[in-house]
Amino acid sequence: MKKVDVIIPTYHPGIKFEKLISRLLEQSVPVNRVIIMNTEQKYWDASRYESLFEGSSAQLTVRHLKHVDFDHGRTRHEAMLLSDADICICMTQDCIPYDRDLIKELTKALCESEDVAVAYARQLPEADCRIIERYTRGFNYPETGQIKGIADLERLGIKTFFCSNVCAAYKREIYLKLGGFIRRTVFNEDMIFAGHAVREGYRIAYAAGAQVIHSHNYTLMEQLRRNFDLAVSQADHPEVFSGVPSEGEGIRLVSQTARWLWRTGRWMFLPQLIMQSGFKYLGYRLGRNYRRLPRPAVLWLTMNPAYWAGENREEKSE
Repeated sequence: MKKVDVIIPTYHPGIKFEKLISRLLEQSVPVNRVIIMNTEQKYWDASRYESLFEGSSAQLTVRHLKHVDFDHGRTRHEAMLLSDADICICMTQDCIPYDRDLIKELTKALCESEDVAVAYARQLPEADCRIIERYTRGFNYPETGQIKGIADLERLGIKTFFCSNVCAAYKREIYLKLGGFIRRTVFNEDMIFAGHAVREGYRIAYAAGAQVIHSHNYTLMEQLRRNFDLAVSQADHPEVFSGVPSEGEGIRLVSQTARWLWRTGRWMFLPQLIMQSGFKYLGYRLGRNYRRLPRPAVLWLTMNPAYWAGENREEKSE
């Protein structure tokens, strides 16, 4: 049996994190170790969270870091180096396994072929998920799984590289061979790694049978800022994303959502869809051109101001 570790960066963890740990420890395929990379020790309640492991065979490792030292790529990479497992599953603190077979299904998809480097889970909407976001979950995470490689780039475009560290499993040997996550990135470390893997001849599995509950009800400005950071990550890594435009996939999502809203009698949500799509696109275009923006504008637009703090972006990008 493959040894499986789970990596979870945390910051102000709460009730969802407790549910996540509880369901992880009840999986049909057991977890070997849970590695927590916690930002700011003052927010970690040891008696609350570590007590969940009492009576479990799973080991717990907790590493604390300062907010200024957190990075989406480097922090997860440091956790990978703490592991000696065959498979490492990266999760976020706000997703909850849907059933007891999450790890089983991820492992099965990951081991289906030797050239599969990553397998990511299906994300189901939470009970309070808004109608448009609920449809988006289904668009990005359909019922049918697939395995994607370089041969699918012309057909799938940017979707070939799509992956999500909300819940994704990595073959640790291949991960280390490819150099792991980019050590410094504002966002999108999962797709950057997946893109490198695909271009090196590996494939990415979407494991539809592995399911987690996870969704967001972003405001318009939160959507703009998220897309800004997404586009910054693409602009910073032309070796992965050059020649693979994202706009076409976004247009397809908007048009399909609009038709679905109209067909199902939810036409009153069309103005909301137009507003959301406009903010997303504006954020994306600003992010692609962030080097032309004044620093105060960048700091206002990003969801991750700590990433930019005290850093000369021009020097970093050269």
